[in-house]
Amino acid sequence: MTGPAMVPTGGYGPAVPPALLLRRRRSPLTWVTMIVLGLGGLLVAILILITGGPVASLATTLLAAISFPILIAILFWLDRYEPEPARYRLAALGWGAVVAVVLSFIAEQVLFAVPGTSTFIDTAITAPLVEEAGKGLFLVVVVIFRRAQIHGLLDGLIYGALVGVGFAFVEDILYYLSSLQSGALPAVFFLRGVMGPFAHPLFTAATGIGVGIAVTTRRPAVRVLAPILGFLAAVIMHGIWNGSTFWGGDGFLFAYGAIILPLLAIVLAVAIWARSREGKMLNAALQQIVGMGWIRPEEVRWVARLSDRMSARAYAKRHGGKPAARALREYQQTLTEIAFLHQRAVQGTGPRDATQRVTGLLQHAAALRPYVILPPTPPMMAPPMPLGGPPGGWSGPGAPRPPGT
Repeated sequence: MTGPAMVPTGGYGPAVPPALLLRRRRSPLTWVTMIVLGLGGLLVAILILITGGPVASLATTLLAAISFPILIAILFWLDRYEPEPARYRLAALGWGAVVAVVLSFIAEQVLFAVPGTSTFIDTAITAPLVEEAGKGLFLVVVVIFRRAQIHGLLDGLIYGALVGVGFAFVEDILYYLSSLQSGALPAVFFLRGVMGPFAHPLFTAATGIGVGIAVTTRRPAVRVLAPILGFLAAVIMHGIWNGSTFWGGDGFLFAYGAIILPLLAIVLAVAIWARSREGKMLNAALQQIVGMGWIRPEEVRWVARLSDRMSARAYAKRHGGKPAARALREYQQTLTEIAFLHQRAVQGTGPRDATQRVTGLLQHAAALRPYVILPPTPPMMAPPMPLGGPPGGWSGPGAPRPPGT
């Protein structure tokens, strides 16, 4: 028995989409940021090399790098619905490794020299305040210059954690170099590289959560208080972590097991909840823009569900090669951005230029559509599009209108 004919939704258009369609334009600010961070990273690397020598610097750098790939992979897994652009991820890591380290070093040299302080105050109070301020400043800069880049709680958490990874990486190198000379490297590596590689990411993630909440609320009080409370939570956790080293082995283990690990579990639970909520919001927003005629009903499945996204890309690659898979990936990302922008605009928390952004994204999606190959959908499962919808054009912002309308 045979059923209805199964045809690829996207058809088989030109195999290779124009390169410009798959390349996002970078603003001058992006180029300046990457150049400055790159030069700063080179300077930090040179200083580390001068301080420790080539062999010790290379060995401790490799040792520090062991601790973070799994952590970064977890962050990227959490960020799969609407992945942040690679350049912003690199900027977050670079800010933590360069700007936050330099700012913290300079500020700590000044503040540690203030009369009346003590080693405990410097370690448990001053250092957490200075370092969390230096790391959290990245989130402030992004909100000021690229407000639309942080869409909610999960984005703030991801960016904050990535900044923390960058900071911890350079700090670990410096600690390992110092302990190498005293013979305490195994103990320091176990403490920082095995027990606590998540510490700095956890602290700054709290600031990121506060910023993420602030950008998604219309309540003025929450917009002000959420980042402040997030920053204070980061400083307190950092202070407990640093201060516990003065309490002896038992005191440190108590703080680690009874405070830090439960807080890590709470932040992970919040991240997983936010990721699940993001998926539900994406599906709801896609259904709304289907009703507006911006996308085809049968396309929702291949964008809203992560597993279906991957299977759709595999299908496109089998039938159109790598260019088709790249085109579909870009198309899925574009529809995701449209959906979330629409959702935020409906909620009243979108950027001021949300309409212009949606218009540009719709035009980009329309240009990509002829190159998109999707898995087959039975005709009976594909409801007709509203008048003016694809194929032939978009009925949403930026779409051509019939004469006389």
